[in-house]
Amino acid sequence: MCALNSVSMERQEDVGKVKARRPRLNRRRREIVRRAVVTLLILPGAIFVLLPFWWMISTSLKDPRYIWIIPPQWIPNPVQWVNYVEAIQRRPILLLAKNTAFITFVNIVGNLLTSTLVAYGFGRLRFRGRDILFTVMLATMMLPGQVTLIPVFILFTRLGLMNTYWPLTIGSYIGASPFQVFMLRQFIMTIPLELDDAARIDGCGSLRIYWNIILPLVKPALALITIFTFFGNWNDFFWPLIVLNDMDKYTLSLGLHQFVRTEQYGGTDYHLMMAYATLIMLPCVIVFFVTQKYMIRGVVLRASVG
Repeated sequence: MCALNSVSMERQEDVGKVKARRPRLNRRRREIVRRAVVTLLILPGAIFVLLPFWWMISTSLKDPRYIWIIPPQWIPNPVQWVNYVEAIQRRPILLLAKNTAFITFVNIVGNLLTSTLVAYGFGRLRFRGRDILFTVMLATMMLPGQVTLIPVFILFTRLGLMNTYWPLTIGSYIGASPFQVFMLRQFIMTIPLELDDAARIDGCGSLRIYWNIILPLVKPALALITIFTFFGNWNDFFWPLIVLNDMDKYTLSLGLHQFVRTEQYGGTDYHLMMAYATLIMLPCVIVFFVTQKYMIRGVVLRASVG
């Protein structure tokens, strides 16, 4: 009898283990199915988004005779690497890259400085009319850039600053971006006020608290602002087109525009234009892959503090 009882108990334990494994297998199957469905839904969208980039790279390596043929030639044959050499020779890409990098760097520094100071004032300091001023600042986000374009153009013209880098950079130092201020302010308000109180007890003033306590804690938001400012200024076209006149001051986007020509001047060299566009896009691609984790962290941050 004892032997029979022990055998039955072992069978019950085996049955219990099998039943415990079944939910795990079901969860794994459901997870596999879920990932497969998500992949099938994302894949067409990814192809749709990447298609113009592939066409740009493909056209940059084509012979001009094969650009507009029907059906289109997605894989260039023969591959014309000389297009990149000719595109670099047509435009002083190193000079334009230096100009663009200078403007981008100056604006990054200005945006980080002004946005953090203004956000710190709205998020930590208490003064009369703070909420009203913050609301007015947010209201300016509703104004499209075209509304203020003519007044700003007249202002810089009267000041004699056209055809210089001042109109492209000074705005970052005399006016903070409302969106960046809002994002930083929301994040700063999640930092416990006890840290400020402890610092004031130790004799720290507002600027010392801003520099030693607030800034180290908002590094993810600062990284996101840096990335957005880089992309915005590196690819900016419309405002530099209005401000700059001399070729030696042009940015990379304006250099790309110089490939556009009318038919009476021989037409546009699309293969060279695409080669040039691929070259100026490379820094953005590199920055994206290097800072991808910071961008994802910043997006999660915006969702959590918004």
